[in-house]
Amino acid sequence: MTREKLKGAEIVVEELKNEGVEVAFGIPGGVLLDLYDVLYKDDAIRHILMRHEQCAAHAADGYARVLGRPGVCIATSGPGATNLVTGLTNANMDSSPVVALTGQVPTAAIGSNAFQEASTFTITMPITKHNFLVTRTEDLPKVIHNAFYIANTGRKGVVLVDLPKDVLATRADLNLHPKETFTGYKPKIKPNPVQIKKTVEVLANAERPLILAGGGVISANATEELRHLAESLGAPVVTTLMGKGAIPENHPFSLGMAGMHGRIYANRAISECDALLAVGTRFSDRLTGWQLDQFAPEATLIHVDIDAAEINKNLQVDIPLVGDAKLALQEIIKWLEKKKATSPGSVWVQRIREMHSACEECIGDVRREGTSLSDMLIKEISGVLDDDVIVTTEVGQCQMFAAHYYITKKPRTFISSGGLGTMGFGFPAAIGAKVAAPDKRVVDLAGDGSFLMTCQDLATCVENDIPVVVCIFRNCYLGMVRQWQELFFEKRYSNTGLGTIPDFVKLAEAFGCYGERVEKPEELKDALHNAFESGKPAVLDMIVGQEDKVLPMIPPGGSIVGMIGTERCKLI
Repeated sequence: MTREKLKGAEIVVEELKNEGVEVAFGIPGGVLLDLYDVLYKDDAIRHILMRHEQCAAHAADGYARVLGRPGVCIATSGPGATNLVTGLTNANMDSSPVVALTGQVPTAAIGSNAFQEASTFTITMPITKHNFLVTRTEDLPKVIHNAFYIANTGRKGVVLVDLPKDVLATRADLNLHPKETFTGYKPKIKPNPVQIKKTVEVLANAERPLILAGGGVISANATEELRHLAESLGAPVVTTLMGKGAIPENHPFSLGMAGMHGRIYANRAISECDALLAVGTRFSDRLTGWQLDQFAPEATLIHVDIDAAEINKNLQVDIPLVGDAKLALQEIIKWLEKKKATSPGSVWVQRIREMHSACEECIGDVRREGTSLSDMLIKEISGVLDDDVIVTTEVGQCQMFAAHYYITKKPRTFISSGGLGTMGFGFPAAIGAKVAAPDKRVVDLAGDGSFLMTCQDLATCVENDIPVVVCIFRNCYLGMVRQWQELFFEKRYSNTGLGTIPDFVKLAEAFGCYGERVEKPEELKDALHNAFESGKPAVLDMIVGQEDKVLPMIPPGGSIVGMIGTERCKLI
């Protein structure tokens, strides 16, 4: 397709449309006026005006996680671009495909400390998968095409395109929609057959096999293969935080989330297994604890990951397997069936059944007996919401309560900040999720400290008719930090009390949203019903105990078997 003398801004929009972009989250600025003028004239791309650039990045991230294709955010030069950095770092660490477009001062002014100039290219180099500084209008088609290709292939991630004002304003006669990709970028997708056979041999002979599912399983759309393998192999499944939803958490082989704040039975299974198949996980410290020699000490470790750089980075493994998780699991299943591998012995199967049953009983005890208001509220939310509701979380105690007690049954319905642990993530991510899936209900499980960081984008929800529901766990503290101070710093609560916080019901109403206060768990069902029926963005101000704690947990310097707060857990 040939177009004559198109402005750079027109080229960008044409290429975005060609890549299937339907929505962009952003805030305009002076150097982007040419681009926003084209967006004004061409309504093929819906632009959602956010109230902070960090929220634009988080919204694009949430959008991408729900749909499995790149979300787009836009920010102007200087402070606009630098405000994106936290959100882009978050998305990149969690392997979420996002394409960021940033404005830049004219090419002739770069390096002169011009008004609102920042070296976006160098600032974002360490926190993106790749980035571009475009200095010629003629390069725009190929750059935009490759930005989306790089973001959404291999290990998915963030690609930033920095657009100088003159590049957007200059006209050029060129061919649109190029198909060529950069020669040096060739992600390895197909797993090595020799390593597949080694993997199958270990799994077939294992007496106590275990599968550890990370976010890479969901990213690769490999959840059906994971379930099939678990059932055919007779192997239980534990997940990372990012892998939550890779297998239905009510499945008999699901033991829930492992790691620092994971379920005791999930961690116990890791300690007892003799073969561990880890798929799409980084083996981060939040999973393994700090004493790596006590992580799966009796197991042959098999690591499947699409990013070769993650193999042996944090944990030395016995069998590395680089490739796409879906393809790898398909090949493992095929060869296991050829080998006619038998399920593990009855002792291991019985052990897993007992651990799963005890885990379910422990979660059930929360509702019957209660441990804290936060526990009971999450359990109540899990019982009320249907399987298709998309839940996002902020970071801290609310996040870990949700990881424990919210039962996720489908992939891409639990969205949380894993690697960076970004306070303020959940609410704007919920905005992006709702835009991606307008027919689904979206609920953000929030701490009061986190929500205060991004609550200004309630205005975005009202202005754009994005009816998400925010459930705030109001304890008037930075809860997780306070918990550490209680447990490990003799209750010296240094600067974790929030002091004066707003009346969240009045705050919601001030923005034109629905607001309601919940003081008891039994009030929550009706409050959620009222929030959904209002048809508005909604805020539920849920009062919880100031000393509620997320337990069990691995203490600082501890191991996966050294969790504290395990008194309620049986079969240890």
